[in-house]
Amino acid sequence: MPQRLFTVEEANAMLPVVRGLIAEIQAKKRELDGLSGELETLLERASGNGHDSAARGVVVRAATAEAASELEGLLTKLQATGCEPKGIEEGLVDFPSKREGRIVYLCWKMGEEEIGYWHELDSGFPGRQPL
Repeated sequence: MPQRLFTVEEANAMLPVVRGLIAEIQAKKRELDGLSGELETLLERASGNGHDSAARGVVVRAATAEAASELEGLLTKLQATGCEPKGIEEGLVDFPSKREGRIVYLCWKMGEEEIGYWHELDSGFPGRQPL
């Protein structure tokens, strides 16, 4: 069972914080993806005796590890609010809630003004229904 259950009003009140964190998470994920791609390219070059590539690889590897750590910290901060991230790229977040006596998720996606949907725990985004 989730730690915290949100009313629609509580979840909507949390959206400014969640929006900010999701934007940071998305930016950090893009940075991490870029660094990972660069590191992969550098490692391929280094295996072909590219000493300059190997030196740059050390720098990029450290930056990749730092970005991964920062991303993990941001995700932890988001989860500490009580909501559950479901899709970084899409900006999907679920808020555990109670509806008609059972636990469900209030579902929000980046770009939506407020929470207007819910779904069963096992149905996910495709099962979204209007509140």
